[in-house]
Amino acid sequence: MILGDPTLPSAAAAAGNRATLDDIFRRAVLRRPHAVALADPPNREDFTDNAPRRLTYLEADRMVSAIAERLRRLGLHTDAVVGFQLPNTVESVLMLLATLRAGMIAVPVPMLWRRIDAVAALGRIGTKILVTACRIGATAHCDLTMQIAAEIFPIRYVCAFGKKLPDGVVPFDDLFSGEDPDPAVAVERAGNPAAHLAAITFEVNADGLTPVARSHLQLIAGGLAVFLESRSEQDAVILSALPVSSFAGIALTVMPWLLTGGTLALHQPFDPMSFAAQRRAHRCETVILPGPLVARLAEAGLLAGEDGLKSIVGLWRAPEHLAASSAWRETIGLIDVQAFGEIGLLAARRGTSGKPAPIGFGSIGAPRGSPNAVPVAEVARTDTGTVALRGPMVPAHAFPPGAERGALPHLKTDREGFVDTGYPCRSERDIRALVVTGSPTGIVGVGGYRFVLREVVETVERLEAGATFAVLPDALTGHRLAGSAPDRAAVEHRLAALSVNALIAGAFRERGRATAA
Repeated sequence: MILGDPTLPSAAAAAGNRATLDDIFRRAVLRRPHAVALADPPNREDFTDNAPRRLTYLEADRMVSAIAERLRRLGLHTDAVVGFQLPNTVESVLMLLATLRAGMIAVPVPMLWRRIDAVAALGRIGTKILVTACRIGATAHCDLTMQIAAEIFPIRYVCAFGKKLPDGVVPFDDLFSGEDPDPAVAVERAGNPAAHLAAITFEVNADGLTPVARSHLQLIAGGLAVFLESRSEQDAVILSALPVSSFAGIALTVMPWLLTGGTLALHQPFDPMSFAAQRRAHRCETVILPGPLVARLAEAGLLAGEDGLKSIVGLWRAPEHLAASSAWRETIGLIDVQAFGEIGLLAARRGTSGKPAPIGFGSIGAPRGSPNAVPVAEVARTDTGTVALRGPMVPAHAFPPGAERGALPHLKTDREGFVDTGYPCRSERDIRALVVTGSPTGIVGVGGYRFVLREVVETVERLEAGATFAVLPDALTGHRLAGSAPDRAAVEHRLAALSVNALIAGAFRERGRATAA
């Protein structure tokens, strides 16, 4: 399935404009077969099954082929939609690459989604298979995934990594110790293989959960925006606390790893001691973190540069908070990345002033200011005063095809190809710089999760008379959720029984508690 113009001149300039993500990965395998490619969090057993894994490029390539072969043997066809809900472990990256190697479409599902969100999102895109972990934290995800599959008619299989799987779930753990898979048969693609659809993530707007489909070219362009601005070196060791369940997660975590051919260490958010242990063990050169956490970790001494740390990439999922962030006084480079939901992102390295670098309207290249900058996006201000994006990283087509003519939610582009992000903004008079001033109307963001406020309020009010749901600004997570009811425990229990996002149910657990993803 092809999305976008296969002749886009700059979307994959650093990797070859016909290169897919699997092509880039295979090149790293050939160049560094015995180097460590992927490493699990050291505290893996605290939140999911099995001891921490550490895979060389050759071992990771073998697993990618083994998973791809199993997907094919299950009878899935080219461009089948493969959903997977996994913690931030090596399996999440392996599943992404294996789905693409099999010629299918990857749909990473956010970890805190429960049945209501998953059914609404996955049901409308024709998902054929779901892959999960036996448990993530205290949640039995196999049971949850089977409930989701029971409500989505096209789903044919539920598969899982982990131990003691329920009957009817196809195990994947055996692939780690099984025989070497048969050589993968190349999937024939018409035209430019990099222009074919690679992944779907989900935007939240006034229409609810909206599929956002991207080609390899568009994913690579998003990765280049971060990779080139961070000046990461070949074979870099990267530590990331961002799951791959969003465009930002893929662009900030998977793409820089693939483009450097280095080592990717994964961190399950967020355990400061485990994070510090990973930094020491791997001597990481780049760390990728939620932007609001960076200053706090620096103050705690967890981002000292004496052990080889060269750059920090901070993701601002609530970009309106970036302008008020603390000045950066450390010698380590800091790159701020503003994420506009699933539509696009903008990356800028801080200069000597320590304040966030201004980003102007118009064409954005990476690295900024370079005569050889690769165009990655274009920024404009709509007539209603919101940020609009277009360019190589920005999705340009509705999914499923034809959704733009029907009732299914889809991203809308104007006649010039811009997508309205909904984020209010203004322009600094002197330097014509973009300043985001708020979040999209009616949308609540907590960490990497967003909700339509009206829908949540209506759900809560139906459960119990007198129950209320409030949203408060929060510098760390974007918003803080607070629920109130005559019987808070009963409302929490009913929300959990409805299988809504765990953050919403958790808002009724403890008065005044800040809930973070």
